[in-house]
Amino acid sequence: MQGRRVNGNIVNLLGLAKGDYCFWNNTWYACLPNGLIANLGNHTIVEHEDKTISVSPSILCQSHILTWHGYLEKGVWREC
Repeated sequence: MQGRRVNGNIVNLLGLAKGDYCFWNNTWYACLPNGLIANLGNHTIVEHEDKTISVSPSILCQSHILTWHGYLEKGVWREC
């Protein structure tokens, strides 16, 4: 899935669509392909010249009913 970088602000953070990511309040956030919102503050983020990002290590996000584990590499989402 191709992700999309959006401007970071509280309104956009609350309205992220699946695959969106943004930098707000000194932290990267992402709406994972299954709709969960992830705080990427504990990850290493590489910002590329084309404004996409790569995140490492892999992203694991869990809620009571949903789990997503995968990667965001150069703006492209890939599930494990």
